[in-house]
Amino acid sequence: MTQKVSYEKELAFQADRRKATTEFIKITSDLWYDKSIEIVIFKNQVIDKNVSDIIQLHEYAGEFVQKPISIFDSVEILRAINDIKLPPSKLDIGKLTYEYHSDDNHFNNVKAFVIDKLKGAEKTDSIEPKDVVLYGFGRIGRLLARELMSKTGKGNQLRLRAIVLRGESNLEILEKRASLLRTDSVHGNFMGTVAVDAENNALIINGTTVHVISAETPEEIDYSIFGISNALIIDNTGAFRDRTQLSRHLKAKGASHVLLTAPGKEIPNIVHGVNHLEYDPDKTKIFSAASCTTNAITPVLKVIDDSLGIKKGHLETIHAYTNDQNLVDNMHGKYRRGRAAGLNMVITETGAGEAVAKALPSLKGKLSSNAIRVPVPNGSLAILNLEVKNKTSLSGINTILKKYALEGDLVEQIKYSMSKELVSTDIIGTSAPAIYDSKATIVTASGKNIILYIWYDNEYGYSHQVIRLAKYISKVRRYTYY
Repeated sequence: MTQKVSYEKELAFQADRRKATTEFIKITSDLWYDKSIEIVIFKNQVIDKNVSDIIQLHEYAGEFVQKPISIFDSVEILRAINDIKLPPSKLDIGKLTYEYHSDDNHFNNVKAFVIDKLKGAEKTDSIEPKDVVLYGFGRIGRLLARELMSKTGKGNQLRLRAIVLRGESNLEILEKRASLLRTDSVHGNFMGTVAVDAENNALIINGTTVHVISAETPEEIDYSIFGISNALIIDNTGAFRDRTQLSRHLKAKGASHVLLTAPGKEIPNIVHGVNHLEYDPDKTKIFSAASCTTNAITPVLKVIDDSLGIKKGHLETIHAYTNDQNLVDNMHGKYRRGRAAGLNMVITETGAGEAVAKALPSLKGKLSSNAIRVPVPNGSLAILNLEVKNKTSLSGINTILKKYALEGDLVEQIKYSMSKELVSTDIIGTSAPAIYDSKATIVTASGKNIILYIWYDNEYGYSHQVIRLAKYISKVRRYTYY
């Protein structure tokens, strides 16, 4: 009889929890679509997530801070957020819930607590929406389009207005481009709608017109005839890599800034969160978002260098195969990359070791690097073998990385994993460019040599870094509370 009563209580609790979760989903949707307020749980997105996803995110949050994070508390705080006036914002409900139950909280009233925590929002300057053009529509271009369109909301920040294709465009090409946007072998189906407007040579994404422009050269385009002005051109073709070549985009009517989704020459190479504030968008017109590997390792290297000091080190990146490799054995301009990508581990080079120094000059000449391409389509791993100046321990390293993943300027860049079972498919779809594997870290007996394992979704995580940098360049970064 006792077991039956206990089971009935468990069923009742699960029903109440799921009911609260549906309210959580409704309020977060209302906040997003009515007020342009985006809610996350320790950086994990909640828009378009289902009940089970939200419950799992709360369990992750509780494990992360080693304190229960209740859906009931989250809903109560969301109600308070919904009741007060805020500008377009991005708020971490996990952090707010954790802080509400911390010893430092002297508020008994939830609304008073929320008002106090978010009082800085009232000083936020208003923002002007920015037109965006994707120059190229490959792997990164399509992921950028997905994210931009799914996060358009009321259009307060970045507005995707056009896609530029090199070469002709016709109905067949439009249909193929639309199909590639709808479905993806790695990232699944697009959570939205994509239709073709052949008459106007455009894609209708989530009911919004995105023009498809055919052009052989950047400077020949007149964006103004499409109602586009002062646009950020995101070049993801890889065809233009230096200042002279990328400056051609600025000759197009209606363009104002250029962002390259690859390492660039003679231009600032930026890892958002690390060195983006060193460059003023009013004075700098061309930016590079560096590489996916550079974005994965630089935030972690900054943390280690700031906390322990790095004497020297070697990084090895175990990287998913990419489109520049051959599907079957064939001629290739680089050694080894000509062998079948799906069948071989391929040793190749990476410039990530040197690229880090562009964002962190203190590490210039201290890092060597190499890469191995492996037969997976996405999901990569960087191994950092470092000699540090100050003695440390395994618990010491984990404490340092956890602190930076929880608070500070790198919370968007570093995700702290506590899983003992983490493998490459698990990290696909992670928006943070660096996922620190706390269970894999090695510290030698001397405490001066450490080996860190940093996972990264080399497509999705990198795309989010590009968007973060795009928002900074465009001056549309909202008020954030992390």
